[in-house]
Amino acid sequence: MTGSEAPPSFRLAYVPGVTPDKWARIWHERLPGVPLALDQVPAADAPGLLLDRTADAALVRLPVDRDVLSAIPLYTETTVVVVPRDHLVTAADEVTVEDLSDEIVLHPLDDVLGWQRLPGRPAVERPATTADAIELVAAGVGVLVVPLSLARLHHRKDLTHRPVTDAPASAVALSWPQDAHTDLVEEFIGIVRGRTVNSTRGRPKAAPAEKAAPARGERSGATPGRRKPAAGGTARGGVRRTDRSRDGRRGKPRRG
Repeated sequence: MTGSEAPPSFRLAYVPGVTPDKWARIWHERLPGVPLALDQVPAADAPGLLLDRTADAALVRLPVDRDVLSAIPLYTETTVVVVPRDHLVTAADEVTVEDLSDEIVLHPLDDVLGWQRLPGRPAVERPATTADAIELVAAGVGVLVVPLSLARLHHRKDLTHRPVTDAPASAVALSWPQDAHTDLVEEFIGIVRGRTVNSTRGRPKAAPAEKAAPARGERSGATPGRRKPAAGGTARGGVRRTDRSRDGRRGKPRRG
């Protein structure tokens, strides 16, 4: 490395609700000489950071533009409704979208569920962020439907949540630019996929060496070193092969 070259590093962006701590710890154990920079960013900003090379890879929420970004889906989250602890919804272990039809369902501008049709009744105004919506839920203005990780991220003692069985779900993926699949990206892919240190990476393997042509007198596919005994000779193991006569019967000694 010359004096003008910067030391290698890896920049990982991640969206709210995703916890990269375990993977970051494994990275530091395996690549102590390569700093890992973690940057939490809004979900809508993550793809742009990859395209302008601000980040080498990102833990994003799907979908992403597969024409320019590669992505490995990691898991799909449970969707929950966040309500005050004394709300009627808490009487059930889980609810459906229809159960929320009489509720004011808050729809923040940073929503990640991609509703085709929002359940319940709309609020007068959309909150700017999920954090703002949580405050409104605590104030009794309405309820909020989010991935479970976001409910946990914005946990409050006066709020609780219940699964919504038929709501849209949010999938989390590891993503990187298609034209920037570097060795360090491959290292991080191995970590999130649970590969061990000695595991073969996901790159194409070298083609196997071409088999040598069989030696003269040997049939292709035959065991090396074994040749067909000559007619009337003795096969391996001392057992003499018996020739058949022209009419198909075993030959018998001719009478004198």
